[in-house]
Amino acid sequence: MLCVVKEFTFDAAHNLVQYHGKCEKLHGHTYKLQIIVCGEKDEEGMVIDFVELKEIVKKEVLNYLDHAYINEIIPQPSAENIAEWIWDRLEKHLTTERYKLTEVRLWETPTSWVVYRKE
Repeated sequence: MLCVVKEFTFDAAHNLVQYHGKCEKLHGHTYKLQIIVCGEKDEEGMVIDFVELKEIVKKEVLNYLDHAYINEIIPQPSAENIAEWIWDRLEKHLTTERYKLTEVRLWETPTSWVVYRKE
């Protein structure tokens, strides 16, 4: 099995309304997102075309989250909840008989990130 990884960045603002600390105030991040799709190669020698993967992520995720106030989309936009929302948006588009969405990684800062795997 091979895994294809595509990385993206987007800028967005949020505040954690059910949190008691400085993150309950409005603030922003430059998020880094990795999408990991694993499976078998096709006749062209690819698991999934990077161009196709990029188009799906742009349409289903980045068009909504980039330069957005995430609270308008996800009520409590913790990194964990954002990663789960991203998975839910992508899973049906990145699951076939040959490959499947395996992991979503979302960095809120260069040293803090979450990994979402649906098992």
